[in-house]
Amino acid sequence: MDKHVLEATAYLNQYIPKAPPIGIIAGSGLGEIVDNMTEISRIRYIDIPHFPVSTIPGHAGEVIVGRLSGRRIFVLSGRVHYYEGDGLDTVVFPVRVMAAFGIKAVVVTNAAGGINKGFSPGDVVAITGHMNLMRDIVLVFPDPINVYDSMLRDLLMLAAGELGIGLKEGIYAAVSGPSYETPAEIMALQAIGADMVGMSTVPEATEANRMGMKVLGISFIANPAAGLGQTPLSHQEVMDTSASHLPTLKRLIETFIGKLDPAAL
Repeated sequence: MDKHVLEATAYLNQYIPKAPPIGIIAGSGLGEIVDNMTEISRIRYIDIPHFPVSTIPGHAGEVIVGRLSGRRIFVLSGRVHYYEGDGLDTVVFPVRVMAAFGIKAVVVTNAAGGINKGFSPGDVVAITGHMNLMRDIVLVFPDPINVYDSMLRDLLMLAAGELGIGLKEGIYAAVSGPSYETPAEIMALQAIGADMVGMSTVPEATEANRMGMKVLGISFIANPAAGLGQTPLSHQEVMDTSASHLPTLKRLIETFIGKLDPAAL
């Protein structure tokens, strides 16, 4: 295990003696999905040795540990993106720390642009597979077919059904950014079968899978992708849509967590 990972893990152990079994990575504007947590401890990324800190608005930059729906969970409120310039090892460093800390399953969330014409802003989509279109990235893992765990996805679908939420499923295309895609690029992504597009998730999901954690991927559709909507794309639109539709995602995450049996992980 990398020395820096062990040092970061040792720091967390001072404040969190026992690792929760479940982790969540909160995407852009989605940090509030854990607002109803209790028994909370917060640790700023900047205080954890070697931990990367995001420069992007909407990423709080703190580890939050507590209970949600009766389960102990570990939340990364904010993430570092590949386009911020520090490389893949930096992007996946928090995931390596989660694995070393003893977390068994991770829910990776993101705010994405909808490519599938059946998707609308505010829709929640369970990721069934991904396309790695990030330049300069070579990700190696043991089973590329099953990065996203079907048992966790089925449990999310069950939770959505109980809540009357029309959960969608789809393929996530990851691009490097930081600029948004052109309409021509979105047409190309449509042609090869992508349902939504974003600039995150694939590195973390892949590394979590490689390190033996079960992975659930969730995309929150923040806007139609370039050329499919009526207004120019902006990060503020992502934040605004996330804020207005967040209660749906919060209820879904809370219900899913309550159904998840840590002993089955």
